[in-house]
Amino acid sequence: MSKLIDTLKHKKKKATLSYKKWAFHFQLHRQTQLQRSSILISAEQALQEKSYFESDALCQNSPDATVRQGHQLRQSVCAAFLNQYQHCGERILIHVPSAESSPAGYSLFTNLAECLNFMGVPTVILGWGDDSKSLLNAFKPTVLLTSEHDSYLNQIDWDSVQQYKENQVLKVGITAPLLENDVAPNTPKVQWAKENHIDFFYSFRDSQYLTTQAVYQELIDQGFPLLCLPWGANILRYYPVGGLERDLNYVLIASRKREHILYLREISKRYAGFIDGPGWSHIKDFRFNRDRDRFIYSRAKVGLNVHLPEQLHVVYELNERTYQLAACGVPQLIDHPQLLDKTFSKTAVFVADSPAQYTELFEELMHNPQLGEKAALIAQQEVFAKHTTFHRAQTFLNELNTL
Repeated sequence: MSKLIDTLKHKKKKATLSYKKWAFHFQLHRQTQLQRSSILISAEQALQEKSYFESDALCQNSPDATVRQGHQLRQSVCAAFLNQYQHCGERILIHVPSAESSPAGYSLFTNLAECLNFMGVPTVILGWGDDSKSLLNAFKPTVLLTSEHDSYLNQIDWDSVQQYKENQVLKVGITAPLLENDVAPNTPKVQWAKENHIDFFYSFRDSQYLTTQAVYQELIDQGFPLLCLPWGANILRYYPVGGLERDLNYVLIASRKREHILYLREISKRYAGFIDGPGWSHIKDFRFNRDRDRFIYSRAKVGLNVHLPEQLHVVYELNERTYQLAACGVPQLIDHPQLLDKTFSKTAVFVADSPAQYTELFEELMHNPQLGEKAALIAQQEVFAKHTTFHRAQTFLNELNTL
């Protein structure tokens, strides 16, 4: 009887979520659906003419203060990091999933690879289905980075990795293998790491969080160094461009989650905007394109951002979108993940502690756009000063040097 009750509860929960997804689509402003294709086409056309939209003359004289500031900051930060680590001695092979199989993983790891190369560290991508043995022997890396997820590990010829390590220096790192929400180490995966001679773990969590949580200390006690590699903004791809009007009420480029439905229901019903990403019921042709996205973000009056429940209440991280929106100079409306208060100042983003407050703040930004620009300028300054992928890679390389 108990089993039957549990089954009925499960079915009811699924039905409720299904209804909420349908209701969200049904209430989605019709113009949001109709204008999606034209916005994508315009962004792709602008990308083809990026030499014009990103020219010094257009950006330096833009009426948009975030474009002027972002252009100057990007030039300064890129100049500071260009070839900074060309003599560090590392050669890094990064395992990257396809954009179709994991948009988030593809974005994270390709952004890291691009920035490392820019900084002078020879870095090559090991793609889904690539011959790991051949690439190891051809590129001769000193570091191999992959994820602890089986979908990654099963792609690598681990016998060839061990053979390579017999004759070459190679430090192999995988993401920290934890049970859901950092409850405990994944003991079977930790044992696998020992058997396969994994040299270190790394995590996308905040460094202070890692050093104060017993679950991470337990990994260190097992003999594995733990390195920190939080997400940041890849300013080689994400920055404001000139020549565009902020004519979109909001932009959200993200995989659909039920949290989005909860926070966006009223906004999406009352206002037209731009939504794109995997899983949305009105989208059947999503294509991942980081270069195109900055031409969409540069048209946004507000950048919407919502985190997963564990990012709000348990783990200490911000999603990559938080940094990307800031770099692009988009006024950001965000929920309240724990790490936010440590990372950005209170005047840099608009923070909502509930769906109702999320809607209220959005209405305020619609009626007082000058508030959005003022905050966006602060967030942009802060992300270029401390939170680019260059800064993350720099810290990571310094930690690698201690192994």
